[in-house]
Amino acid sequence: MATLLSGGCMCGAVRYDISAEPMMSALCYCRDCQRSTGSAFSSVLIVPKAGFKLTKGELKHFEVTADSGGKASRGFCANCGAPILSLVSSMPDVAVVKAGSLDDPTKFAPGANVYMSSAQPWAPVGPGPRFAKMPG
Repeated sequence: MATLLSGGCMCGAVRYDISAEPMMSALCYCRDCQRSTGSAFSSVLIVPKAGFKLTKGELKHFEVTADSGGKASRGFCANCGAPILSLVSSMPDVAVVKAGSLDDPTKFAPGANVYMSSAQPWAPVGPGPRFAKMPG
């Protein structure tokens, strides 16, 4: 399949290609995303796991119990710490890719706001529908 999007970490040790259309794009306001980004939310693309391929390096993973009660494994560069993706047990066939890791982050356009129940009162809210938790 042709590469639609590509990206990587800050130091260049990790690179990836995405060959499938994103299923969803969102701003996630859950506490795990706040902690892992050090910000109000995480900008994410949800893509089919089969369409995500590491082309260079390896990710280090840190697993937590997500707000949903399932497991979330956050993958990042072991060298520079840049977050790349999350793998979520409740959605085993998808990769949740951090939009800031894209080579061209202008390709990201948030389509929804999820986990608004955890949003900080000072947090900016993106365009699109707002969901208290994850829709579906």
